[in-house]
Amino acid sequence: MMKNILVPVDGSEGSDRAVTEAISIAEACEAKLNFLYVANINQLAINACLSDAILEAVTKAGNVVLDRAMEMVPSGIEKEAFSETGSPAVVILDFATSNDMDLIVMGSRGLGVVKGVLLGSVSQYIVEQSMCRVLVVKSHNNRFCTWKRLDGHSCP
Repeated sequence: MMKNILVPVDGSEGSDRAVTEAISIAEACEAKLNFLYVANINQLAINACLSDAILEAVTKAGNVVLDRAMEMVPSGIEKEAFSETGSPAVVILDFATSNDMDLIVMGSRGLGVVKGVLLGSVSQYIVEQSMCRVLVVKSHNNRFCTWKRLDGHSCP
């Protein structure tokens, strides 16, 4: 049964759609939502170059994104927010593994063919490397799934 859902957030439209989808799943499965903001900062850059003012601004931006995600969740759904720094794909996978997540729900950046081939994407990496289920929510799709819990049946 699904009990812990990880929702990486970055403030984008795709991220907001993933939050909405994760809320539906959490309601149906009585699962906890775990929001994770990852500041894409290399640890060496943190130690060597970045001033305290820049780090404070990055932290503040992350808190705004996390606060917005938390405010979207209706009462009655357990939720928690986390903020980390580093490579988003690596941090998300490490967090999911170390915190026993059952599902990762995340937005798709919708990278173009050339850009996606050259740079890859965080969501693609997560889908390929994750040990738990991953749901990628496309930002341009206006249709959402409806998650319903049937008596006697567990959630997916």
